[in-house]
Amino acid sequence: MSGRFRVGAAVAGVVVLTAGGLVAANWATADTRTKAGQQDGHQAAKPTVDPLVAETLQSELGADEGFVGSYYDEAGELVVAVSDLSTGALVRQIGAIPRLVKYTARQLNAVQGELNRLATRSSAGKVRSWYVDPVSGTVVVSVPRTAHDSITNRFLARAESKGDRVTVRRVSGSIRPTADDFSLRGGVQVEKNTGYVCSLGFNAKTRKGNRIFLTAGHCTSGRPSFSRNGYVLGNTSTSSFPGHDFGSVGVIEGWDQQGYVEGWGNGNVAVKGIADATVGSTLCKSGKSTGWTCGRIVARNVTVNYGSNRVVRGLFQHTACVESGDSGGANMTGNYAQGITSGAALIDGKCLEKYGQTNESYAQPIAPVLQATKSRLILAN
Repeated sequence: MSGRFRVGAAVAGVVVLTAGGLVAANWATADTRTKAGQQDGHQAAKPTVDPLVAETLQSELGADEGFVGSYYDEAGELVVAVSDLSTGALVRQIGAIPRLVKYTARQLNAVQGELNRLATRSSAGKVRSWYVDPVSGTVVVSVPRTAHDSITNRFLARAESKGDRVTVRRVSGSIRPTADDFSLRGGVQVEKNTGYVCSLGFNAKTRKGNRIFLTAGHCTSGRPSFSRNGYVLGNTSTSSFPGHDFGSVGVIEGWDQQGYVEGWGNGNVAVKGIADATVGSTLCKSGKSTGWTCGRIVARNVTVNYGSNRVVRGLFQHTACVESGDSGGANMTGNYAQGITSGAALIDGKCLEKYGQTNESYAQPIAPVLQATKSRLILAN
């Protein structure tokens, strides 16, 4: 191959690939009450490249220590961050564009792992998130501009002790899970028996044939029962939060589980499979509060600090608008499921774009959820 990554050759025969929240003006819990009004959705942006291409490249290079990560640049080209020339040559041979960075994946992952342990065993204070960033070739640590307390400073001191392996970014807003206090398709409202609401992510079936839907783990925390429009849906089956942020709910007979996501005026979106989050990919999310909103993935494998030692690992970050009540909703690239809404950066309960800033939203990747719940998505006919 030459020039560019050849889509047809890379993903021929692939149908489904399986792999094996939280910013606001104040840190808040998942059960913050907000109005249930729906915002107008944004039109979906067209993906520049098939979302499975980068995952195919990941499978080719994932075990190579010189492979740091991949992302789409502003021109829509697939760029691969590498730490040595030999891996760069292999990337060119495959057909992607190599970009040399200073540190190896092992070195950067070790920094993130050390910060994960510090946050879990002690506290990250008000530090918002941290992740290995293939664009800068560093571990990016985000912290609110106004955070200067001793615990936050202690965490930052540990991060900054790693020198130029770490980039500290001062950001606006604070972070919280986006659960609201109040035919089945992804993105529609579901009500907890505790009086609060979330959004449905995706319909699925377990290996044993049990009918479930997937949503955020902070929505299923405490194992509530769920209903929709006053009619019982079922009880929580599994729940994981913090650490991860996903849960599953059993669906009783009588409900029509569909392989579609609510498009909120953009038509129902067919679910045809799953994809792994790649930096630069277009992404749209469906949720009961803000409807259908779109942006791009900006980071993967992000560790997010919810406060009170509620640390969630392995999320991806994107720029679609997310607000309270959207938690658990579906995240899509084209017709491929990417993940489940976890949370977002909010100021006075609104996503950052409403204050002239870039949205900062987080989602739980779908592949680990399916693996943990031993389930598969219900796909569109």
